[in-house]
Amino acid sequence: MATYIMTTKLSHQALTSPHSFEELSAKVTKRLRAECPEVEWRSSYVVLGPADYLDIFTAPDVETAAKVAAIIRSYGHATTEIWPAVEWDAFKSIVKDMSQAA
Repeated sequence: MATYIMTTKLSHQALTSPHSFEELSAKVTKRLRAECPEVEWRSSYVVLGPADYLDIFTAPDVETAAKVAAIIRSYGHATTEIWPAVEWDAFKSIVKDMSQAA
């Protein structure tokens, strides 16, 4: 399965109180498990930057990753970005086999 990194920025209208974070998370998690059972969540972080969250997950294909983003957008009035990711050791293997021609 491919690895994806997703950043999410919530709209200021998405949350009404500090407890809203947990309520929103529970709703999104339930829907993701129901509609994308093949997705495996690896890590989730709250970040202090241009995004509110950074999530790392695996999915069988980019269409499934896009479905994850669409579900999150629909609940959180959010903006999402998804980046496919290659683990460092796998990347080293890829470039090792590349031609030396420049």
